[in-house]
Amino acid sequence: MKYFKIKISVFLLLSLAITSCTEQYAFKTTDFESALVVEGTITNELKNQTIKVSQVYQLEETGPRFEKGANVFITDDKGNEYQFKENDSLYVSLTPFKAMPGTKYKLNIKTREGKNYTSDEQLLTTETKIDNMTATVETVDGQRGVQINVNSYDPANTSKYYRYEYTETYKIIAPMWYYQEANINVIPGTPTTPEREVIVVTNRVKEVKTCYSSKTSDAILLNNTSTSSEDRVHYPVRFISDQNYIISHRYTIMVKQYVQNLAAYTFYKTLRELSTSESILSPKQPGFFYGNMKSVENPNEKVIGFFEVSAVSSDRIYFNYKDLFPNDNLPPYYIEDCDLKEYIDCPGDLPCTGQILRSSLRSKGRTLFSWDHESKYFLVKAPCGDCTTFSSNLVPTFWIE
Repeated sequence: MKYFKIKISVFLLLSLAITSCTEQYAFKTTDFESALVVEGTITNELKNQTIKVSQVYQLEETGPRFEKGANVFITDDKGNEYQFKENDSLYVSLTPFKAMPGTKYKLNIKTREGKNYTSDEQLLTTETKIDNMTATVETVDGQRGVQINVNSYDPANTSKYYRYEYTETYKIIAPMWYYQEANINVIPGTPTTPEREVIVVTNRVKEVKTCYSSKTSDAILLNNTSTSSEDRVHYPVRFISDQNYIISHRYTIMVKQYVQNLAAYTFYKTLRELSTSESILSPKQPGFFYGNMKSVENPNEKVIGFFEVSAVSSDRIYFNYKDLFPNDNLPPYYIEDCDLKEYIDCPGDLPCTGQILRSSLRSKGRTLFSWDHESKYFLVKAPCGDCTTFSSNLVPTFWIE
C-alpha cells in the first residue's frame, strides 16, 4: 500500500493552521513532531503477510523513514504468535499464514528504542468474492474511454464496506522498430594511423519491439453499500481514456477487493478526504488523525495507521483495443514525435552529418530505423524503436494472449 506516503500526515502533526495565502509559499517544517506510522493488512490468503512500520516525514523530505530494527509480531486469541522479519522496507512473516474466521488478531510492535505499540483486536471480515469484471466503452466527464467495473454480491448483506487495489499490465509495441541496430566501434590507432570510429550495423539479438509495463494503483478506492437494500457491488474501479497509449494493444488489470469493517472503512475514508489539497489547506484543520494503533507506555503518544484483518478476493480481465474500438486508429504512442531524421556519414560540413550521427548513437538517444548500406542512415528517438528504454521485454508469467 502507498496510502500513508501521502504528506498529509505531516500536516496533521504541525501546530500551524493555514488560513489563506495570496502568494506562493515554500512550505517548511518548523515544529516537527515524530510519530510512528503503521500500514498493516493481513488477509485470508495463505501467504507471507506484510506489515510496514515507518516514521512520518517532513515536508522537505522525499519519503517516509522506515523503522528499522523493530520486533514485529501478531498474536491471536488461540495462543498463536506470528513473527515478522525485516526485509527491505517491509516486515514479512517468517512463515506463510492466513487469517481464520472467528479468530481475534492483534499487531504488536517493539521498536529498537524499547517502545511498545499494539493494535485493537481485529476479526476477519466476511468473505465476498468478486463475481466478475467488465470493460465497456463509456463517456465519463466528456471523455470517451474504457470503464472497468467490479461486480460482486453478498446475499447475507454483511460485507457492506469495500476497499480496492489494482495492478494493470499492458503490452507496448515500438512503432518504429527495425530488425537491425547501429553501434559505434572504436578501431585502435597504430604508430602510423590514428584511432577511428566506425559504424557497425548488425541484426538485433535483444527483444526491443514488444514490452510489458505494470503499474499499481495509488489512490484510496472505497465503496459502501450500507445504504442500499442489498449488498450488491457494481464499482467503477478504473477509467482509461481511449487516447491513452496503455490500451493500444493488449491490456490486463488484476483487482483485489478487500471487505472492511466500519472502523477500517472510516479510517481510509477520512484519510482519502484529508489527502486532497482542499482539505490540507482548509482553515478548519481536524487535528491529529488516530487509527487503531496505540502506545503501551504512553496513551497520549501520537500513532498513525490502522491494522486490519480483511477477507480479500481478486479477479483479472484482459482486452485488446480493437475489441472495443474496432474502427478507431490506435491512441498516440508513449511519445508523439517519432519522425525520422536523415544522417549522412561523411566528414566535413553539411550535408555531411557524421559527427552528429555518431554522437546520437553513442548517447543511445536515437536508434536505427533504416539505412542504404553505405553512408545514409535514418534514425528515430530511441523509445520509438526500442521499448526497453522505458519498459521491460520480459513477458509476465500470468500473461495470456
